[in-house]
Amino acid sequence: MQLKNQHADIELGSNILSIQVPDALKRRCKTGIKFVDDAFGGKGMTPSVATLFTGTPGAGKTTLMLQLADSLTRQGHVCLFNTAEESLYQIRGTVDRLNLRNGFVCGQDNHVPTLLAHADEIRARYPNKQFFMIIDSLQTLDDGHFGSGRITTATAERSLEAITNYCKQHFAIAIVIGQVTKNGKMAGSNKLKHMVDAHCHLRIEDSEKSEYFQYRMFEVPKNRFGGAGHGYVLDMTPRGLREHGVL
Repeated sequence: MQLKNQHADIELGSNILSIQVPDALKRRCKTGIKFVDDAFGGKGMTPSVATLFTGTPGAGKTTLMLQLADSLTRQGHVCLFNTAEESLYQIRGTVDRLNLRNGFVCGQDNHVPTLLAHADEIRARYPNKQFFMIIDSLQTLDDGHFGSGRITTATAERSLEAITNYCKQHFAIAIVIGQVTKNGKMAGSNKLKHMVDAHCHLRIEDSEKSEYFQYRMFEVPKNRFGGAGHGYVLDMTPRGLREHGVL
């Protein structure tokens, strides 16, 4: 992976103490969902961060991300929710069922260059707002590298690389949903986890011996901007996921 982190205003061999961090990277952006903000250090998410969000089938990944998109709008940010998993009619139906009333920008691009061009248009339309993009899901994206439309592990890696680079260059924040296999392993190579700044995982507690049987477990195994190892117990309600407790 080749991250495009080089900056023209920083000379090769500069003393680290001479480098001025942009104000945009000193901010934290509250999401409005307490356990998400807590998971990222208590103050919200950091601009330029790309997060991989995995979860077992039926755990509520899309539900939580729709709640997040709606909450980000309420917080004054602008959020693009891009889906290649469901139709926009299905998404609207879920939004109505969850009674989400703040809205967000929606898209259906599965071609990464087109998706990022769409992101550019939205950022230009809202230049004074923090830009978020939620992508559902990584395994449906075509990076356009060969133009064949074939979705492979290499395609997923190149797509995630392009999204991560975009965040670094434009101080955007991305959350990319990654699918897992039937045995709970992430679809694709483990390299994907190393390409992002944070990794969150949502699962259903399936042990009948657990006091949290059938609850959702929201876990943060990786986070460069707030410490890893956080865990939260969530309850799936008719209005979406709600925090039940802390692990």
